[in-house]
Amino acid sequence: MFLPTTIKEVRALGWDYIDVILFTADAYIDHPSFGAAVVGRLLEAEGYRVAIVPQPNWRDDLRDFTKLGTPRLFFGVSGGSMDSMVNHYTANKRLRSNDAYTPAGKAGFRPDYAVTVYTQILKKLYPHIPVVVGGIEASLRRLTHYDYWSDSLKPSVLVESGADLLIYGMGERVVQQVARALHNGYNAKKLRPIRQVAFVADKSYVERLDKDTTIHLSSYEECLRDKRAFGRNFVEQETLSNLMECNTTLVEAVGDKYVVVTPPNTTLSTEELDHSFDLPYERAPHPRYRGKGDIPAWEMIKHSINIHRGCFGGCSFCTISAHQGKFINSRSEKSILAEVEKVVKMPDFKGYLSDIGAPSANMYGMGGRNKDACRRCRRPSCLHPAKCPNLDNDHSRLLALYEKVRAVKGIKKAFIGSGIRYDLFDGSNYLETVIKYHTSGRLKVAPEHTEPRVLEAMRKPPFEMFEQLNSDFRRICSENGLPYQLIPYFISSHPACRECDMKALADKVLGRLHFELEQVQDLTPTPMTLSSVMFYTGENPYTGEKVFVARSQDDKRRQKSYFFRESRPSFRPSSHKPSQVGVKRDRQKPSFKKKR
Repeated sequence: MFLPTTIKEVRALGWDYIDVILFTADAYIDHPSFGAAVVGRLLEAEGYRVAIVPQPNWRDDLRDFTKLGTPRLFFGVSGGSMDSMVNHYTANKRLRSNDAYTPAGKAGFRPDYAVTVYTQILKKLYPHIPVVVGGIEASLRRLTHYDYWSDSLKPSVLVESGADLLIYGMGERVVQQVARALHNGYNAKKLRPIRQVAFVADKSYVERLDKDTTIHLSSYEECLRDKRAFGRNFVEQETLSNLMECNTTLVEAVGDKYVVVTPPNTTLSTEELDHSFDLPYERAPHPRYRGKGDIPAWEMIKHSINIHRGCFGGCSFCTISAHQGKFINSRSEKSILAEVEKVVKMPDFKGYLSDIGAPSANMYGMGGRNKDACRRCRRPSCLHPAKCPNLDNDHSRLLALYEKVRAVKGIKKAFIGSGIRYDLFDGSNYLETVIKYHTSGRLKVAPEHTEPRVLEAMRKPPFEMFEQLNSDFRRICSENGLPYQLIPYFISSHPACRECDMKALADKVLGRLHFELEQVQDLTPTPMTLSSVMFYTGENPYTGEKVFVARSQDDKRRQKSYFFRESRPSFRPSSHKPSQVGVKRDRQKPSFKKKR
């Protein structure tokens, strides 16, 4: 059965109370790729009664916020599978005409800054009921952050929303602990010792923290006055978030209060991750959406399999490691194959898995050979500036999994739809296997740019590696008589990118390599990424080096136009000097499994 969404459904279950009511800015799809469903099913498995209010109307008499009454434990709030502002607006801050997480792809069913809007309503209606926020929007806005859409620094979402507690990162383990702590009544003292949460505290609480395991960041007000203070805060946050084991509490003053962020948990075990995916999901949108049109996000992923979490690539513009972690958390073969069997039994399945993937398709089962070295490591990326010598990038475990998936009765072909890291190959036969058995005819990769200074700012590998991939791809296709295409993904207007760099990209990609580009975008600086910090400050916070930022709308349009033969401008050397302030760029199109 689906989790209830209306009072009628609650009564049909015979319930006279609800423990937890979850509010989400997405439509309710009961599937392990959607956060509200995962949280709901995990709490249900612990014996709690959980209801979901999807996409509540915040503009009417607020009946959606009152229809289920008061939960016994807490309200949970999520902005959905994407930051609501990325979901709402294009790179040039124009309102999008669609929403992939809504029936028929209709826009207008979620507010800007959904976490803040929903929480403020709930705290006004039910001031004494705890509100716990989570999901990617809350997670990446847990401390002072640059908000591209208002072109300003914003304080922690806890401060603006009034939420009682914030769960950051992947919250399976944490949300169960929060529910247990609140089981016998609300008490902030029960919640504050929990790892991987954030909350607002007063000075007396902060003074009692262990000084040896506490770092005081520059205050919100200091960051407003000094962009470098904001940059230093980011370096501290990113470094700690990428540790294998962290016991450091972060404290950031805001006015006369303090945002306290407790240390993260260690990565979920394989057994914990399997449990999350193996719960009794209906694997479908709630029946309330029948006749209202397909939900695009669901249509894209319903015949796909997610095999791991996390990414050690550390790309500057990507939020995956900030939210899911740098260390790979892989599911067991048993759990993955069991899910394949479930997909095969779906009534509309025709034999084709759309993706056996993850944030990066080919990191399954990978990690450091020497775990003690990983515990000491403070690098944000295992691949940049060069592949870590301790990294075990053996693809044999992944290739064995692919073979077992191909052998499942009812599978005609299992495609790899997620992006592949070609800087992990190291001479394995992985590429040939993917091309021969797991490509739909179009293999997606993300070189992002061609020029060394831009790739360095992006933390991406040299373009020569893509050129080698292109050569190998063409050779393998030729040897096997396969008319397949390689589809590269590129970004314009990233910090450090000048117009001359875009001209060089066009000359190499459109000219010498003869690609017709489809997967291209301007950069959207999203909260808690290195790219957004460089965008705002105009310098690299790790080195203090000034970074060029194209600021005007004209520069932005000219940079993007180099992607297309018919609209390439006549190059003119830029008269702009390196800027110490940001640009107005874009980079995140709606993505249903990857949070970039």
